[in-house]
Amino acid sequence: MAIDVATDLLACPVCRSGLGVADGSLHCVNSHSFDLARQGYLNLLGGPEPANADTAAMLAARGRVHAAGVFEPVAEQVAAQVAGRMSILEVGSGTAYYLARALGEDPAAIGVALDVSKAAAKVASRTDPRIAAVVADVWKPLPVRDRCLDAVLCVFAPRNLPEFARALRPDGMLVVATPRPGHLAGLRDRHGLLEVPPDKADQLAAAASEFFELHDTRLLRRQVEVSAGLAADLIAMGPNAFHRVPEEVAGGTVTIDITVQTFRPLSS
Repeated sequence: MAIDVATDLLACPVCRSGLGVADGSLHCVNSHSFDLARQGYLNLLGGPEPANADTAAMLAARGRVHAAGVFEPVAEQVAAQVAGRMSILEVGSGTAYYLARALGEDPAAIGVALDVSKAAAKVASRTDPRIAAVVADVWKPLPVRDRCLDAVLCVFAPRNLPEFARALRPDGMLVVATPRPGHLAGLRDRHGLLEVPPDKADQLAAAASEFFELHDTRLLRRQVEVSAGLAADLIAMGPNAFHRVPEEVAGGTVTIDITVQTFRPLSS
């Protein structure tokens, strides 16, 4: 079971002590216990899913988009930034597409896929046997031990910077991918999608400066020809799905416009 490989990284969300597997559950030394779902993921949410948790339909759309290679350059860049890192957490992991790529070919590498969505955890738990899928809220203390991670990935996901800094080793890396205003421009113009605020990368660098130093910035921009079905999936895979997915979506040229920033923890 994938959770077994990650117990040295996980922490009890109640008392912060370590967790171990026994009799189909995870336990800490203070007798807090957490059942494993039969699909193999660990639910540490401690309550109902929020309304903005990704649905199974959103994850299926995302899987088709990733299978088509639309975000392949992003996955390549993220993986290149953390090449050789052995313990990696991806927050807002969805299908764990980026995490699986970042783990490379080393069978000893360990990944933790953290998402607030149980549907996402079900998919992530099947993505790679080296990945432990955990349902948890990124805005709360992360259920991982202090300074245990070689890297944290945050691809189009919420950013709990103090917790990332706590969980990373002193030589660890934080890799964040954010959309630029031109991202999905073709679809946005045709279907009135949510706007991307300007200067997201600059705002992130400023917010992160309390905990991290900016190490590297890469701008990834490409245009992709997509079918009508794939264009609809690009809308249905993200936050626009909570507003409305147009009944008729035309194919055509779509712009992928992403900033990938890599940060290192500040010296203590």
